[in-house]
Amino acid sequence: MNIPNILTLLRILLVPIYLIIFYSVKKNRLIYAAIVYIIAGISDVLDGYIARKYDLKTKLGAVLDPLADKLMTFAVLISFTTADLIPYWVLIIMGAKEGLMIIGGFILYLMKGNKVLPSNKYGKIATFSFYMAILSIAFDFPGPNITKLLVLLTVAINLLAFVNYLIIFLSKDSRNYI
Repeated sequence: MNIPNILTLLRILLVPIYLIIFYSVKKNRLIYAAIVYIIAGISDVLDGYIARKYDLKTKLGAVLDPLADKLMTFAVLISFTTADLIPYWVLIIMGAKEGLMIIGGFILYLMKGNKVLPSNKYGKIATFSFYMAILSIAFDFPGPNITKLLVLLTVAINLLAFVNYLIIFLSKDSRNYI
């Protein structure tokens, strides 16, 4: 087990910690949950950087990394929706996109020679925009219109990233897979 994979496992372990903090009745629970979310984001960037820089990419990491991302994304989407911090339609659209990505990932891995579709710039931008939208809500950025704009932009960017991944998935160009 290498350092990037350990960081990915840490991110998976942060999901229940995030949920416990988010659903606690403590004052400032949203801020503390957001801090856990930030730590998960930093570990995501760090594990990818270390894996690429030191050539520590593994099949296990290629499978666990997107799983960790999706688990945290679902945890945040569901918790923010149930707390009425984001509208249900955001959960439905983003949840459907993430669910289809999981199904596509399984199909690709199992039926196309154990290949994994790596993240690309569209996916990274979509993830970054999701973080910004969620943190704008958690830290109550000034102006509700800014937050609404960030949420709308995030949904649009995630749909664009999904279409990009779908095109790659449907292509016969195996150079796009790990």
